[in-house]
Amino acid sequence: MAARAVLEAAAVTRDVVLYQHDRSRFFRLLGLFCTGQGLFWAYLAHSAFTGLRPAPGPGPDDPLRPRDNKWRFGFTASCLTAGALTVAAGCLLPLRWVSRLTLLRGGAAVALDTPGPLGWGRRSLTVPLRDVSGRAHRSEVTAAVPIKVRGRPFFFLLDKRGQLRHPRLFDVTVGALRHF
Repeated sequence: MAARAVLEAAAVTRDVVLYQHDRSRFFRLLGLFCTGQGLFWAYLAHSAFTGLRPAPGPGPDDPLRPRDNKWRFGFTASCLTAGALTVAAGCLLPLRWVSRLTLLRGGAAVALDTPGPLGWGRRSLTVPLRDVSGRAHRSEVTAAVPIKVRGRPFFFLLDKRGQLRHPRLFDVTVGALRHF
């Protein structure tokens, strides 16, 4: 009963910022690092593909030089896989860390703002409040509060070092456990 009164009093008339934590510089640096790693692994794959060719003739003089193409193709594929996974992690990780959480006017929807892929830009996702569920209470977690959004495969994370502006309103809206 008191929770509904808090929700009706605070959320009906205006948008309310529930949580805010700006880590845009960190995610830009992470994006630059992942891009650099992707370029490094691509260059290493190129070098392996062009430099590890089998020696022509009956027998190679160098014992470290491969005798057939399977090592060449395997090492090249491994380098490309490592680079692609690093860049993919740099693209997807910032999309799950919430920089701002806003309860929209009326209290029926929430706007989740996250950094863009590789830390550049901003993305905003507006979802109905009934499709958002707090999976752990904010006092129970040590590093990040997991938020589940229906229809999304991963959790959105709220860093505990961020500023929770309206803790009680957060607990009864976004932080409430809902079963999907």
